[in-house]
Amino acid sequence: MTLKRTFHIESLSAELVEPLQHKINNKTKPLGSLGVLERTALRIGQIQETLTPTLSRPTVLVFAGDHGIATEGVSPYPQEVTRQMVLNFLAGGAAINVFARQHDMELFVIDAGVNGDLPEHPQLLKRKVAPGTKNFLREPAMTPEQCEQAISTGADVARQVRQNGCNILVCGEMGIGNTSAASIILSQLGDFPVENCVGPGAGLANPGVKKKIEILQAAIRNHRIGDNPFQVLTTFGGLEIAMICGAYLQAAQERMIILVDGFISTSALLVASRLYPAVLDYCIFGHQSEEPGHRKMLELLRGEPLLRLNMRLGEGTGAVVAYALVESAVRFLNEMASFESAGVSTAS
Repeated sequence: MTLKRTFHIESLSAELVEPLQHKINNKTKPLGSLGVLERTALRIGQIQETLTPTLSRPTVLVFAGDHGIATEGVSPYPQEVTRQMVLNFLAGGAAINVFARQHDMELFVIDAGVNGDLPEHPQLLKRKVAPGTKNFLREPAMTPEQCEQAISTGADVARQVRQNGCNILVCGEMGIGNTSAASIILSQLGDFPVENCVGPGAGLANPGVKKKIEILQAAIRNHRIGDNPFQVLTTFGGLEIAMICGAYLQAAQERMIILVDGFISTSALLVASRLYPAVLDYCIFGHQSEEPGHRKMLELLRGEPLLRLNMRLGEGTGAVVAYALVESAVRFLNEMASFESAGVSTAS
């Protein structure tokens, strides 16, 4: 089982590493004293192939989809909360709306597979593949055709925002039950026991977490599919996760900066990286989620999170909060004086 759509993602060139590092090192500061911001500036310069990078029309795409596994009680919230939260996004009342407004970021909500009708709205992109996935305890979450369609749709949305002038992308998500999907994706692709990948999600107490683990263990036994990334996504993933996967692949093809959010969004990146490893060259990891599986994902992907704030909300919130640090990295590279221009003596 393989993905039919192809992407052309170039690994980053090392050609500008030396001049970028020289520029960073010659700012009016002790060598290396801006830490992770220096590494972030270097990566962005490489992505954009310039010594003077810019951030243009930063955009948040929140992909929403329902999960059949939610009927097994893996979340403390009922499935209809997915649709209700989409309405909240469109009304501007969710955390992601607040943080996106704070940083003057454009925000769009994509109906990847919400179980219910949604009203027309200028910020809503209706791209529903199906009214949610199937219950993967009993059958594959998607057909291969549905998964392929979702990946292609996510790619098309990313391409559209790039054509509108965006060069830095955040992908958030909403979907009751999606931490279950992310946990199994991590377990299958990272070769971890699923019990080491499961957390409280939207707030399960310990008995609920134990039940969730038992359900996911049974689902893995029922399918026994191995670590083929497209098959894992088809069998256990969500329509929103598949669309994010496609958005990441297209964003990397377009040489966009990908600012990665938490557990669910990173599970999509884990799949994308197994399909096209070079996608990781374009990623900056916004934060480390409180969800225990996210730390394992970051270790697998060798991702260095900008923030550790014990967040576990999703929606893209952790990445958007981290955007200020990305902006700081670009600003110091472009605006901070060099020793020579400021007439400051260098260290001996």
